[in-house]
Amino acid sequence: MGKSYGEEFILRPGAKLHLDRIDPSYHGKHKSHETAAPAIAESLAQMKRLQELLYADAKQSLLIVLQGLDASGKDGVIRHLFSGMDPQGTWVYGFKQPSAEEGAHDFLWRVHQHAPGNGQVVIYNRSHYEDVLVVRVHKSVPRKVWSKRYELINDFENMLTAHGTRILKFYLHISPEEQLERFKRRLDDPARQWKISESDYAERLLWPKYMDAYKEAIERTSTKRAPWFVIPANHKWFRDLAISQIIADTMSEMDLKTPSPRVDLSAIRRKYHAAANEQQGG
Repeated sequence: MGKSYGEEFILRPGAKLHLDRIDPSYHGKHKSHETAAPAIAESLAQMKRLQELLYADAKQSLLIVLQGLDASGKDGVIRHLFSGMDPQGTWVYGFKQPSAEEGAHDFLWRVHQHAPGNGQVVIYNRSHYEDVLVVRVHKSVPRKVWSKRYELINDFENMLTAHGTRILKFYLHISPEEQLERFKRRLDDPARQWKISESDYAERLLWPKYMDAYKEAIERTSTKRAPWFVIPANHKWFRDLAISQIIADTMSEMDLKTPSPRVDLSAIRRKYHAAANEQQGG
């Protein structure tokens, strides 16, 4: 039996990340969405079943962090992999440029407010990692400030895991060529032109700087409790296959069980039968 995708794409604590050696078009043994679809469906069914147990048991939680450059597929992951989960226990939060209020607090303040509570699954579409990525590339924060944030991030995530939160962090790895092709499809598709921003093409010029920023951020914050997974994402279907399997496997490891009844079932049954008999007698 081969490696699971979790074993294949995890960056072990202390390991070096060589993004230039990871093929963003990798697709494993599968050749197309058609051959991968049954495995994706199986993982999604497992995620749905386990999320119901997570919500019912309400003793643990799951935080999923999605990071990647523009058009890497963060929205697609959310749309394809989480639409089948119960909305009562699933939340998605996107983090863009901080508001005035958010900027007046420490950089983790706005993120911590949306950390999952017991029984919840929370997905971050971008996250606190923007504060060691974008601010570094654009030099909007001094090095002496953002360079100290790696340790603060690790402390923050350790605190969450100590409270019972499992954390999975995914970097969606695409090539510059694939990004440009996705931009073109947006330009040509009226239904998706709203996604286009003036900064899309300008940010492409900073690609090497973003690669350096991601490399250091992932290396310094991939821990045993909150690991990073670098997912080849040129093929959207393979991206979905790998991420869904990793999530399903992780939720299986959480040993989720149907909780015991919180009431005396015998007493409830007696009251039900008494009420039923009274209604029949009336």
